[in-house]
Amino acid sequence: MSVMTYSLEGDVAILAFDDGKANAVSHTFIDAMNEGLDAALKEAKAVVISGRAERFSAGFDLSEFKKGPEATATLLNRGTEMFYRLFAHPQPVIAACTGHAIAAGGFLLLACDTRIGTSGDYKIGLNETAIGMSFPVFGHELANSRISKRHLTAVLLQATLYDPAGAIDAGFLDEAVAAKELQAHSVATAAQLAQLPAEAYAQNKQDIRAQSLQRIKDSIK
Repeated sequence: MSVMTYSLEGDVAILAFDDGKANAVSHTFIDAMNEGLDAALKEAKAVVISGRAERFSAGFDLSEFKKGPEATATLLNRGTEMFYRLFAHPQPVIAACTGHAIAAGGFLLLACDTRIGTSGDYKIGLNETAIGMSFPVFGHELANSRISKRHLTAVLLQATLYDPAGAIDAGFLDEAVAAKELQAHSVATAAQLAQLPAEAYAQNKQDIRAQSLQRIKDSIK
C-alpha cells in the first residue's frame, strides 16, 4: 500500500497521506513527501497536504528509534531535511488536518503556510517532554515561528495537547471546518493562494523565515 496518493486539481497538487495506521513520519513517509513536492514544483502552483480519517500524523516512527542511536539519528536528520524543505517550499502549502497531529505531526502543521483542521474530537500538540525527549533545532524554530508566545511554555515545556479550538488559539491551526468540508475548503484556499505572484510569494517566504531556515539548515548533519 502506498503511503501517499498524489493528485492534481487545477493548479493544486494534493498529497494525501494514508499508511492505514497512524501516518508515522518514517523513511517511506519522507520519501513520499519529497516525491510529492518535486511533482508539485513541476505541475502545480500550490500544495495541499492531508492525512487519513482521524489521523493527520502521530509523529516519528518510534519503531525506527527502537533500533538504537544510529537509526534514531538517521531518521531525525532526514526528518530535519524534510521539515526544512517544507518550511522553505516556494509555493503556498496548505495543511488539511484530518485528525490527531502529535509530535512530528504537530510540526508538519507548523511547517505549512495555512493550516485548516476539522471541528472533530482529536488532539494536536507536542508531547516530547511527556515521553522524555528533548526538542531538535527544527522543533524550536518551527514552534518559535508559529506558536503564540502565550502558549510556548505550555506547548514546549508542558506537553499540552489541544482540541481544535485550542489549537487555533495556540497557533497550530488557522481555522476549523466540518469534516465533510475540509478537502474542498483546503483545495479552494490553495487555489486562491496560487493566484498570488509566485516569485514574490517564494521570495517573501524566504525572507521572513530566513533566520529559522538557516538555523535548521545548520543543524543538518
